[in-house]
Amino acid sequence: AQVKFGYEDKKYYARFKDKKAVFVTITQKEGTNIFSIIDRVHDRVDTFKNDLPKSIELQYVFDQSHSVAYRLNVFFSNLLQGMLLVGLVVFIVFSLRASLIIALAIPVSILIGIGFVDLSGYGLEQMTISALVIALGLLVDNAIVITENISRFLRMGYSRKEAAVQATSQVGWAVVSSTVTTILAFIPIILMQDVTGDFIRSMPVTVVYTLLASLLVALTLTPYLASKFLKIDKNNGSGKVHKIINRFVETKYRKALNFALERRGLVIGIAGLLFIVSLLSAWFFVGVSFFPKADKPQFVINIETPQGTSLDQTDKITEDVESILAAMDSVKLYAANIGRSNPRIYYNVIEKREMSNFAQIYVELIENDPELSSKVVAQLRQAVSKYCNARIEVKEFEQGPPVKSPVEIKIMGNNIKTLKNISRDVQKMIASTEGAININNPLGTSATDLHININRAKAGILGISLIDIDRAVRMAITGLSVSNYRDDEGDEYDIVMRLPVKDKAKLADFDKIYLTSNSGQQVPLKQIAAIEFKESSTQINHYNLDRSVSVTADVITGYSVDEVTKTIIKKLDKYNMPDGYRYYIGGELEQRQESFGGMGQAVIIAIIAIFGVLVLQFRSFSQPFIVYSAIPLAIIGSIIALLITGNTFSFTAFIGFTSLMGIVINNSIILVDYTNQLRAAGKDTISALKEAGETRFMPIILTTATTIGGLLPLTLGGGSLWEPMGWTIIGGLAFSTLLTLLVVPALYKIYTPEIRK
Repeated sequence: AQVKFGYEDKKYYARFKDKKAVFVTITQKEGTNIFSIIDRVHDRVDTFKNDLPKSIELQYVFDQSHSVAYRLNVFFSNLLQGMLLVGLVVFIVFSLRASLIIALAIPVSILIGIGFVDLSGYGLEQMTISALVIALGLLVDNAIVITENISRFLRMGYSRKEAAVQATSQVGWAVVSSTVTTILAFIPIILMQDVTGDFIRSMPVTVVYTLLASLLVALTLTPYLASKFLKIDKNNGSGKVHKIINRFVETKYRKALNFALERRGLVIGIAGLLFIVSLLSAWFFVGVSFFPKADKPQFVINIETPQGTSLDQTDKITEDVESILAAMDSVKLYAANIGRSNPRIYYNVIEKREMSNFAQIYVELIENDPELSSKVVAQLRQAVSKYCNARIEVKEFEQGPPVKSPVEIKIMGNNIKTLKNISRDVQKMIASTEGAININNPLGTSATDLHININRAKAGILGISLIDIDRAVRMAITGLSVSNYRDDEGDEYDIVMRLPVKDKAKLADFDKIYLTSNSGQQVPLKQIAAIEFKESSTQINHYNLDRSVSVTADVITGYSVDEVTKTIIKKLDKYNMPDGYRYYIGGELEQRQESFGGMGQAVIIAIIAIFGVLVLQFRSFSQPFIVYSAIPLAIIGSIIALLITGNTFSFTAFIGFTSLMGIVINNSIILVDYTNQLRAAGKDTISALKEAGETRFMPIILTTATTIGGLLPLTLGGGSLWEPMGWTIIGGLAFSTLLTLLVVPALYKIYTPEIRK
């Protein structure tokens, strides 16, 4: 035997911009601040750089703090812009003192809310900051209603203290009910289970805390400040915009309200027709999706060669792809890992185990431009499509909880060969579907294994055990550690025995393997075993105890996952599936159904809980249904907004709709509650409805304007994740507000009997 020092067999290569590299990863502990950590890391790395030889350089491949800083800057910018818009709406309508009293509710509520968010174990992250933006316009709603009512009492001649007490008492329960109903719309989202619930939970928690804080501020601090600083002036709060709105109420709105009360059936019929048309439009024109692609200038390229391909062969193909990236001016950097995946760099992308036939390249572009990213991805897909000896997919990052692939077709049955044939047919169906890309079929290719069939009778006669044969073959071909060696410096080395195989074992090397019989004779392996090649499946999976295969695919940007999946399902329904075999739709559709199912339960729970609060508020079973009329009106506006902006009904849009239920009925609550108060004071229903509509027109319009103003920056600049939710709330709130001021009085007149004197 020849004894020498040697390197272990190579199982993994790493490169950074075509240069050999070693990747060092640093993971942040839970509950720590990424910015304080990265500052200390930079200091340590800068010190270490000085001790490196000139032939070695140290580069940053991925630094999550840059992405976090960018997103936080965007969200804080949205929050600041929202505060300015909300403040602008308040300042152009109210006097300076009234505006300051109302605007003060924003920072006080946010500070209290953030304190409770911290106590709940959440930090300032994407979800919590976006929640502050969502709640921003709602924070001043209660303060607006109370301050505007106090101003009205001051104009009626009350003293500041009396006005504060009387006005707050008059609308206090309505404000509490409207806030509680809004909170109840978010509570079921907090209770959502599975990974989707974990992903979104900090958002509703933050909204609930800040809304509770705003209610506390509106009922205590706002009336106190109003009693101290509001002027006793008959024109208090009546600026130019205030007067314009009052003039509109006295002319246009008064006529429209009179028409609605006289033609109640017509108004309700038109609203019902619009609701039906909007539902049909949603069915035919508004697509359904789960989570959008991430707005990041980063993606990965997965390279998969046939099973059994050597690491060196996989590396050659990876080098070809790297040469394409090196020639692209829009690429900032790329890092290749051959034999395994990249270290985890995105929250819902899981690392893969070591495989000689797999490589992954992480790519970062020079700028964060969605159009540039789409263009580069399309160019790369076109460039790598020429490779027929490897499966190369350019995979963009997806937002939301981890999903194996947007499109996944599970085929179940018993016989592997039949499953293989069906899976190949399904693979062709998906390949012929427009918009589908990166199709993967685990049974699409077969592995060829080398089988050693032992003649047990011969082995028994010679006294050679099966374990000895296994050990000899393993030792000869792959090597076996039999002991270890410790040098003078205390370093230990494994002593590995193996045949002198160069590079990779060949079939002829099996002729060199001998085994020892009971008599001490050396017996060639071929005398007691036959060596042959056999085809085998690369992997066998099970789903619900049945053998299965999952054929997966991605969807090109610009195509709807829902439409692509529906097209594939239509083809599958026409396919002649053998008896005992069936298919199941997984991927995004399965995840969406589970999450939307949870959201559906959340909506039902919210509706029942809100109904209970309204029954307690109005002591009636009919009036809560009148208040609920705002919900279908909001659906009309939400669908119109999604249609106009070209957004699909995604998971965040569903979150927006769920929260919208609690927001839109606030206007109805204020309107119905004041009408009840006027009727209790002795006015007839028509007179009470007219006075309530005209009196509450101002606070209803202003609360809607502030909510929309607070949401606009997030909607326009928050990225593809928040845009659908923003437009859902904005469209629904704007449309329902306009119709609520007419439909609710009409429904109230129909379903509320006169008070008997």
